[in-house]
Amino acid sequence: MNMNGSEYYPSAEDYRIDSLGHYTAKTFGWMFAGLLMTFAVAVFGYVTGYVFYLFMIPYFPMILLLAELGVVIYMSARVEKMSVGTARAMFFLYSALNGIVFSSVFLIYQVTSLVFVFGATALFFGIMAVLGYTTNADFSRLRSFMLGGLVFLAAFWILSMFINLSQFETAICTLGIFLFLVITAYDTKKIREFHQIYSGRPEMAAKASIFAALELYLDFINLFLYLIRVLGKRK
Repeated sequence: MNMNGSEYYPSAEDYRIDSLGHYTAKTFGWMFAGLLMTFAVAVFGYVTGYVFYLFMIPYFPMILLLAELGVVIYMSARVEKMSVGTARAMFFLYSALNGIVFSSVFLIYQVTSLVFVFGATALFFGIMAVLGYTTNADFSRLRSFMLGGLVFLAAFWILSMFINLSQFETAICTLGIFLFLVITAYDTKKIREFHQIYSGRPEMAAKASIFAALELYLDFINLFLYLIRVLGKRK
């Protein structure tokens, strides 16, 4: 079944065993498609001005955050059972929801600054992705550091909602940039692992590709957000 309740029939593409190169290209292709969806929704919200009306709704930011978390948790918990089509739909749903969040970024920062930081993000992301994909470095040894860093960043931003911690923001953003550069290399290397683990299960390999694309999408988005806080020029 797909998201609208109709029956989902897997296509031949869903069950084709790809080469590692093709599998990697498809994974990054889904990631870039998600970024394009986010960009399109964000620009539409900014140009039409609907973002103003949405954020006037009481508790809308909290509702949006919960919706995004719900999609990610659902995908993580149900990736074994959901169809390939549902996995794709959930990925694009998350990308669209995130586009609503990014509409507000256009209100805060200069467009030229956003373009510059996007280019810097793409460059840094690309370097770490190539490093993670081509080297034999075992990034899994840094898993404790990555998990601890994510917990620390989450705790900091939650506390900053109640306490003025602005004097630490630059240092925290620098840590966030470094952390997501490492995570980018780690998540890129996982593409090889997914291809090897699910080489005998083409449908699961296709879903793992979508999940890997989501992870890389989140790495890119978070890297962009931390860079814009450090390098961005506000209006």
